[in-house]
Amino acid sequence: MRVNGDVADSISIRDRGLLYGDGVFRTMLAEQGKLRHWPSHLKKLQQDCQALGINCPTPEQLAVELQSILLAHPQGVIKLIVTRGQGGRGYAPPAVQAPHHVWDVFPLPEYPEEWRKQGIKLRLCDVRLSHQPRLAGIKHLNRLENVLAAAEWQAADIAEGVLLDLEGNLIEGTRSNLFFVRGGHLCTPDLSRCGVAGVQRERVLSWAASRGISVEMGHFPVEALAQAEEVFLVNSVIGLWPVQSFQQRRWTDFPLAFEVAEYLAGAHE
Repeated sequence: MRVNGDVADSISIRDRGLLYGDGVFRTMLAEQGKLRHWPSHLKKLQQDCQALGINCPTPEQLAVELQSILLAHPQGVIKLIVTRGQGGRGYAPPAVQAPHHVWDVFPLPEYPEEWRKQGIKLRLCDVRLSHQPRLAGIKHLNRLENVLAAAEWQAADIAEGVLLDLEGNLIEGTRSNLFFVRGGHLCTPDLSRCGVAGVQRERVLSWAASRGISVEMGHFPVEALAQAEEVFLVNSVIGLWPVQSFQQRRWTDFPLAFEVAEYLAGAHE
């Protein structure tokens, strides 16, 4: 672990990231000494910091630190957290910011190979995501809704849960972005009121645009998945998981999902 570039394993108990979830983060995949899609992650980190009014570390500083981390940890999951830094008592941000940033490294997770090839089992979560347009799309540190949703099941054969908003619209997985194919259109939920707009979601949208594939982004009820020809989930660690079952619906063919998966697993940026 590194804190503000220095090897360390702790932060102040008065850090606003700890006290209020006042910060943002990225979770990224390192393979063979390279961080996959770092330019996209950096851009999203900068955008999220700007949205919250947090001074983001410079790209040059992060690049130097990242290179050192990759030399020591060429394979694994790398997490980067940026907080507003320390502050006194109360919610109001300090007049003068001294942001903190933290790097951490985790082993690559081991998922069953059949999840990637044959699809996963998906469940519907009871937790509903509240609407907050000011935070929509941002990967901020307050992820309690996701924590509560992920605690709803312990069955090892269920890989992910799907989250709805307060109106019953599809939003995302607890740790992934959601896509489905319906009527020849690639569909994904609108995230203008809640949810996290992940880097892999943006890459899928770019892939579709480059191939002239129409994308419908909107407010879809959960019943839309029952009408889908394919369903799949993406994030920066898993890549892509097709969905083989959700409630009473079953799928066995994933032609578009496999095409997208091949693209996502392609060359580094």
